Amino acid sequence: MRNIIKKLIAAAAVLLVLIGMVTASASPGSSGNPLITLSYLSGVFAESLGTEVSSALGSAADRAQNRLDVIYRTYVGYSFAPGYVLLALAEGETVTLSTGGSFILLSGAAALTVESGTVINVSTGDEAATGSRLEQNLRYFCAENTTAVITAATALTGHVDGFYLTDGAIQAPPPMYVFTDVAENAWYFDAVDYVYRNGLFAGTSANTFSPGTPMTRGMFVTVLHRLDGRPASDAGDGFDDVADASAYYYDAVGWANANGIVTGYTDGTFRPDRSVTREEMAAIMHRYASYKGRDMQVSGDEFDAFPDSDEVSSYAVAAMRWTVSNEIIRGSGGMLLPRNTATRAEVAQIIYNYCETIG
Repeated sequence: MRNIIKKLIAAAAVLLVLIGMVTASASPGSSGNPLITLSYLSGVFAESLGTEVSSALGSAADRAQNRLDVIYRTYVGYSFAPGYVLLALAEGETVTLSTGGSFILLSGAAALTVESGTVINVSTGDEAATGSRLEQNLRYFCAENTTAVITAATALTGHVDGFYLTDGAIQAPPPMYVFTDVAENAWYFDAVDYVYRNGLFAGTSANTFSPGTPMTRGMFVTVLHRLDGRPASDAGDGFDDVADASAYYYDAVGWANANGIVTGYTDGTFRPDRSVTREEMAAIMHRYASYKGRDMQVSGDEFDAFPDSDEVSSYAVAAMRWTVSNEIIRGSGGMLLPRNTATRAEVAQIIYNYCETIG
């Protein structure tokens, strides 16, 4: 194989030399090229030059092959994930990443050790320092000539891709869900698949998703709380109608209120069982992205192109502009429909769009 590579490289180089000779603007013996050699006159110039070029490039091919051998030996024992696979680590277990590999912490806690090179937090654009704690749902990427070790501080799950070496356990993806009310050709199929597999949504029963059911405010905030890794909050509920600590949305609403993601109504209520409107959803998503430190710039005039853009409430205009600009909300039938309630399928699609475009 090595000899074949060397011959191909040498042949290509000689061909380029011959083309250059034919197309040269100054012919041998002219004032622009006065040197005429015996090899040229006897017609063996190209052959002798080809031998020299072949020898030189052969050495270069050897060096390149040796470099590939070194790289190969470096990755002996590593596994390769062409796309994200789910990894589970017990406390103290590790995953080692190399150039081009990345990791997303989904649950639990972990610390980063950069043995060489640079690890980039792609979600924020910052360099991740050795010894730092990983943030959940952010992507850590190994730049060129990098080796990094992630150590589980607690039991954790995460997505890994690229070359990796681990003493943890790769988890098979959950079986394809059997929601009988989600057809494979439905416009929301991929979004429902994504939010279900990542634990952001559950079904409404063992085999139903209820895509057309309106999403309540409590449900929507709960989804965002799960997306953020279910962080704890000691701020309390903060709303008169969110006082039952056993309610499924209690922790999520307390977290969202403590971080300025929701503001509630002027009467001191949150109204968790009220269906969320599309403009409310935009406003909450906008605040969530700001809380996460995402890019909040708006570009383009897509928002103004919607014929009902003037129907968006003043408090939600900036948020709706941002969600439309980033293709998180793409309209329905060419309309924004800001006061309409959002279905579970629509919210699944919006969460999926956010994760794909924002992080």
